[in-house]
Amino acid sequence: MKRVLICGANGLLGQKVSLILSGNTVYEVLNTSRNRTFVLDDRLFDYTQLDITQKGDVKSLVSSFQPSVIINAAAATDVDWCESHREEAWKTNVLAVENLVESARKVNAKLIHVSTDYVFDGKHGPYAEDAQPKPLSYYGKAKLAGENSVRAGGISHAIVRTIVVYGTGIGVRDNFALWAIHNLRIGKQIHCADDQVSNPTHVSDLADGIVRIFELDRGGVFHICGSERLSRYEFALRIAEVFGFDPSLVARTKLADVTQVAQRPLATGFVTQKAEQELGLMPMNTREGLMLLKVELKAQKKV
Repeated sequence: MKRVLICGANGLLGQKVSLILSGNTVYEVLNTSRNRTFVLDDRLFDYTQLDITQKGDVKSLVSSFQPSVIINAAAATDVDWCESHREEAWKTNVLAVENLVESARKVNAKLIHVSTDYVFDGKHGPYAEDAQPKPLSYYGKAKLAGENSVRAGGISHAIVRTIVVYGTGIGVRDNFALWAIHNLRIGKQIHCADDQVSNPTHVSDLADGIVRIFELDRGGVFHICGSERLSRYEFALRIAEVFGFDPSLVARTKLADVTQVAQRPLATGFVTQKAEQELGLMPMNTREGLMLLKVELKAQKKV
């Protein structure tokens, strides 16, 4: 039986991966996060508290559980917070990754590490896996350093870069789609950049891709994202359309006019040919992803 250790299981992606794997008797799954309790505790999934920034704790747990695969879905992803809390951001996005690499090496586990389009500067998108990274923000620099730690670790690994992940879960922090839905529902105008372009990604596609990577024993860098490349403004308009909100509440602006601490790349987006060919992954377009999100929110009685 293949043992899978999920780090960051309380987050949006971690929850989705846990739900996929824990329903399959082929896997023995251990969910972890820095929180004392698991948000999916009612499912009776195996869970233990783990702060991956604590080297000794990581070493002890990995040594006792002996996973075949470690999925690192834990990260500090608030870009502006990372810019102004650099020491903490580095600890979570780099030092914690180094802890996982070292422990994975000792038990010969495969590490699947999640990264971001923010390792690029947004001047030459869409990007293939072999494109030269050039991060603009401290968040992007830390995530790239985390990638480099995985590459240099001498372990079996896959690095999964993704973009603008959206979806819903229990107690998850707002993503772009949830933020837009909340504000549009109460009739509040939102300002969205029409020059910030990327591929919005429903979390189900990302989780599916991660599971396929270790089921098919693939490695290296994979770009996994939604199939449609569009601006934040266009994404917000699509949200208004699918959820039946007033599209006039979506105001067009430029990224330079949005007040943010950290610099963002303008136009990223990914070339996903490798994921399509090696994993057989066919991600949803934006409308399909939002329709699924609508169904999920209705099931949670949130719309």
